[in-house]
Amino acid sequence: MTRVAALLIALAAAAFAAVPAFAERLVVSLSTHRVTIAANFVGEDLVLFGTIEPDPPNQQMRAIYDLVITVAGPKRDFRTRRKERVLGIWVNVDSREFVRVPSYLAVLSNRPVKEIAGPDVTRRLQLGLDNYILTQRIGPDFADTVRDDPFRTAFIQLVQEHGMYYEKPTAVTYLTPTVFRATIPLPSNAPVGTYTVDVKLLGGGEQLTRTTTAFEITKVGFEQFIADAARDYGFLYGLATALLALLTGWIASVVFRRD
Repeated sequence: MTRVAALLIALAAAAFAAVPAFAERLVVSLSTHRVTIAANFVGEDLVLFGTIEPDPPNQQMRAIYDLVITVAGPKRDFRTRRKERVLGIWVNVDSREFVRVPSYLAVLSNRPVKEIAGPDVTRRLQLGLDNYILTQRIGPDFADTVRDDPFRTAFIQLVQEHGMYYEKPTAVTYLTPTVFRATIPLPSNAPVGTYTVDVKLLGGGEQLTRTTTAFEITKVGFEQFIADAARDYGFLYGLATALLALLTGWIASVVFRRD
């Protein structure tokens, strides 16, 4: 190897070493991984704690980080209908089915998503309600339409009114430059099932790393017994419900009978 080639290699190594190396990993933990629903359940707030750590430990870290946490509940099918006045009567004139979309969806971040990354990145990473893919059945095809599609807009507004879709750009707070917390609000009508928590760490408008965790919502006590009976013994459950309704009606007629 000539002296010139050796000098060039040495200069390249020095230049590479002068560039700061950034590598991070996320460590997160939930306040609980199991939420139980009883007759007195009025909703609950889960707390997610996390830290941003260098990987490996001796690597340099950035000065500013952004976090976007997406919590998705069990997937369901929904239908949105559009009504119009026809001859003075409001009737359904069109509808759109949303296929296997989250029944609960919360987006939590430390600042507005549009300030964290550009539109291409937010769309690709599905950051925010506007960019989350909500698959629709359009005739024989399945697709996700543009975010200002009227059916999509109406669907998001309806579920937001029931507290099932939620976005808060100040939900993630930093306790230290690398330690954070976020509160996940669960309404009283939160569906049972498994909820995934996707935590994305961003810096300079790009995703640096991500991690996931999960929790479960289950029913307990008499509510769970009724739910199990309706699911596993549908015919008997329906028969018992009809008999109970008849019995209740007969008792009411006896109690309030006018002689």
